[in-house]
Amino acid sequence: MSTGVDAGLLSRIRDAISCPARDIGLNTAASARRKMTAGLAAGQRPVFHVGLVMGHILFRSILVASITVATSATAADVVGARKELAPTGRLRVGVVSAPKANVFFVAMDAGGKPHGVTVDLGDELARTLEVTSEFLVAHNSGEVTDTLEKELIDVAFLPIDDERRKRVVFGPAYNLFESTCLVLGGSDFKTISDLDRPGVRVAGEANTTTIRAAAGVLKVAVVVAVPSVSEGIGMLRGGQVDAFALGRDALVPYQAEIPGSRILDGHFHTTGIAIAVPKQRPAALAYVTAFINEARTSGFIRLVFDKAGLQSTSVAPPE
Repeated sequence: MSTGVDAGLLSRIRDAISCPARDIGLNTAASARRKMTAGLAAGQRPVFHVGLVMGHILFRSILVASITVATSATAADVVGARKELAPTGRLRVGVVSAPKANVFFVAMDAGGKPHGVTVDLGDELARTLEVTSEFLVAHNSGEVTDTLEKELIDVAFLPIDDERRKRVVFGPAYNLFESTCLVLGGSDFKTISDLDRPGVRVAGEANTTTIRAAAGVLKVAVVVAVPSVSEGIGMLRGGQVDAFALGRDALVPYQAEIPGSRILDGHFHTTGIAIAVPKQRPAALAYVTAFINEARTSGFIRLVFDKAGLQSTSVAPPE
């Protein structure tokens, strides 16, 4: 469904996105939602007046209207999505920490609070449901996958691969990336294929799409599983491994910090980072799918990337 979002709307979102969520008129949004729900119960088509709301509230209205109209949902369907996505009354979101934040990793502030793109998207998803968000911060995406499969969290943002598809269900991707390696300046490695030699050690985060892809490509080199990005970068610096595998964009800030280091040409694989929910939650999957699609169409994901300083990072195209 087209939301009819124009440049003026994007400008208003841009003005509002820097405001803390708790400072934006949640009471106004709740009132709008009550009116919409009452209208749905009476069989009316929801109508939203763009000039009356801003930023996050505006996006929420567009999203709920889109889901309702596009799927011919009733008010009970919207409530059902909330029950599946936030059964505890809170939206429990899985994220992965690293020293440097990017489109996937979050960074922790001095108070132990996560910040980054996935936090902003998780917060916004919670706002559309009118529940609070709660973040489980893990060391790697394998830990998040385990927790999501066990339904100890409700939603996560994860790189996609066939192994994960057996365990959780993915909605649309919001970013595409390729996995490669960072090596020290004193090495003679230029491409991924150069690594596949006897005695070469390549580190990657345990139980992740990247380490599985590396193990599939490298037939001679030893692939070493590490629990976190921090440990992998530390082992590379200390000469305990010859290369560290991660997403290309994610490696850029570490390359800048290690003099002479370089990111290799070629890649192990290319995949997307997508929103994911536990299996057997069809209403949750339908809702998060609409959420990502509308966030992409409206320009909200683009603005979240820009807010994080990721102006050169592309939003994944529609699937």
